[in-house]
Amino acid sequence: MTLKFTNVIYKTVLYCLSALSFSVLAQSTLIHNIQGYTFLNNGQLTKFSAIVFEDGKVVETFGEKDKKKNAELFKSYPNAVFIDGKGQTMLPGLIDGHAHFLGLGYNLMQVDVRGIKSKQKTALKVAQYAKQNPKLNWILGRGWNQVLWPSKEFPTAKDLDEYEADRPIVLSRVDGHAVWLNTKAMQLAGITRNTISPDGGEIVKDHDGEPTGVLIDNAENLITEKIPNQDDTMLMTAFNKVNQHLLELGITSVHDAGIDHDSYHFLKDQVADDNFKVRVYAMLAATDSKLEDMLKHGFVNDPKDMLSIRSVKIYGDGALGSRGAAMLAPYHDDAKNTGLLVTSQARLNVLFSTIFNYDFQINIHAIGDRANRIALDEFETAYKSKPEARTFRNRIEHAQVVNLEDIPRFKQLDILPSMQPTHATSDKNMAKDRIGEERLKGAYAWQSFLKQGSVVVAGSDFPVELANPFFGLHAAITRQDREDQPHGGWIKEQSLTVAQALKAFTIDAAFGAHQDKILGGLEQGKWADFILIDQDIFEIDAKNIWKTKVLETWIAGKKAFSAKGE
Repeated sequence: MTLKFTNVIYKTVLYCLSALSFSVLAQSTLIHNIQGYTFLNNGQLTKFSAIVFEDGKVVETFGEKDKKKNAELFKSYPNAVFIDGKGQTMLPGLIDGHAHFLGLGYNLMQVDVRGIKSKQKTALKVAQYAKQNPKLNWILGRGWNQVLWPSKEFPTAKDLDEYEADRPIVLSRVDGHAVWLNTKAMQLAGITRNTISPDGGEIVKDHDGEPTGVLIDNAENLITEKIPNQDDTMLMTAFNKVNQHLLELGITSVHDAGIDHDSYHFLKDQVADDNFKVRVYAMLAATDSKLEDMLKHGFVNDPKDMLSIRSVKIYGDGALGSRGAAMLAPYHDDAKNTGLLVTSQARLNVLFSTIFNYDFQINIHAIGDRANRIALDEFETAYKSKPEARTFRNRIEHAQVVNLEDIPRFKQLDILPSMQPTHATSDKNMAKDRIGEERLKGAYAWQSFLKQGSVVVAGSDFPVELANPFFGLHAAITRQDREDQPHGGWIKEQSLTVAQALKAFTIDAAFGAHQDKILGGLEQGKWADFILIDQDIFEIDAKNIWKTKVLETWIAGKKAFSAKGE
């Protein structure tokens, strides 16, 4: 080999190595001139003024007090892309610890009747939607809440028949625990005066024994099983809509509370095709007949951490608004009613044993004090036969009304309360009517859980509530709705500080998904998921937190949303 040819090879190798080195360094991005906040793994809140990330993960942050040193530090990244944050506030990407991912996607495609103040106006909006969509064979929607109406009574099929009698109408209550049907839908479901309410559900009937058009909890299955399955096009549309919607709100990760077998495979297909825009921690639905088939496949993970499946959602009881939450004593406003258990205790015993056998985390829906006690008892019993299950970071979803004697048991049994702040502000005008003053002492008791050392996972339960996480932060801190009511806050002693609330929506939510080492904060080695917002939530009046606007959302070091459309 000639010397000249050898030199050519040598120069070529040097050029390739140089190009490779430059390409790696060019992946570094440095955002400076920011007001950054993050929690460390030790729980400490820290501030920073600049951040460097590379290959999707955080390299380091520069402390707020080190601005004079930053110029020298920046020299360590000569090939980085420099971005001036223009003094904007940066937070870790927000995590919704309890939601319904595809449910929101479908909800964005249906008629939304949330917040309407009368059943007549609700029915009118549905009629307008039906008129605008003449090709729909079924009219589906969500959001009605009789508590907001003057009568505060359940609606009837006749209220809908007046506007649409030829096509079936199925409207989910705001909490998803009741549906309102027109007569056409009842006929398709085969519901008559002789139809018996199923276990864990109720067909509401009038004084003459005739079905009114409202089905509660398990009775909903009588109509939902008749609704045609969504085709692949609608499923993909729902998936894309919810991804984009959440990015715009600053949500970078979602705990999806209950997916069926079809959704399980759909989500796996989407992550394989790299279609996820936000991260999803999905819980298998315990009600699915193929639950054990899914469990046998073990945990689902992907290298980019966009999809994780290692938990199961069990359904304990119904909801407070529809008087389906299982209570130890009768409802304050319905002396003969103690609510509903949608899963029998015998079935719970089987589910706990089966799920723990596969080392999956259990997250059980429990709203009423009876349901919460039963859930705690089941965990305590299951731990005796499988002690290591105590380390699975098991959760009680909602933990909404808990007997005061049972609150300490959460800590004793290492159970995480997964709670939704806007439920409190939505329920504040109804909860006392349902359960009375005394039981409110253990209701929506976020601060009580924190004081005993429990890790609280915060979420919204969208589409039951609106997905905007700043609504949740605001509710947690002020215990008020967005009209500043009630004055001083509802059960104010249970309110959180700004730091406590943000922690519940970031690092603690990640902890509840076994993801606190990779998500929930902006520490070295974690995914660079963060948002830039238009105001500093630590500095403004708390009553204005809900008005916060997201300017940019970044996932794994890449800008996924910009309010400017960039």
